[in-house]
Amino acid sequence: MVLLVDPDDALLAAAIEALDPDLIQLHGQETPQRVAEIRARTGRPVMKAFGIAAVADLRALPAYAVVADRLLLDAKPPSGADLPGGNGRSFDWDILNGAELPAGTMLSGGLDSGNVGTALARTGLAAVDVSSGVEIRPGEKDSDRIAAFVAAARRRA
Repeated sequence: MVLLVDPDDALLAAAIEALDPDLIQLHGQETPQRVAEIRARTGRPVMKAFGIAAVADLRALPAYAVVADRLLLDAKPPSGADLPGGNGRSFDWDILNGAELPAGTMLSGGLDSGNVGTALARTGLAAVDVSSGVEIRPGEKDSDRIAAFVAAARRRA
């Protein structure tokens, strides 16, 4: 998997050539048209991430559900954040109550082994994505934290 933010065609081609990823995760302001173009150009499945802070943020999902293979609901990054995700913040999962989410929608944002079970139970989603919740310091994943996270998620599944 490769995570890209608003990639132009040159960056996209370089990432595909260098990494040969199974999946492309997009965390920028890519339009539905651009997501479809990236999927067609690369022949790779695409996951489109969305920053969620309010019910209104869910309105864009249907337009992307027809062009992306998966949708990822993440917390909106704090103002001035350097990263579009992986900030260790969750959003109010109650925002998803009653929402008709496309099949394959995943949850992210501030998840760790202590809250992933609750997150899955409250949202009804079946898949999650984690980054900072399994790190011992920014960018450094810990195998014990990964194992604990997976075990906690599986207990809920």
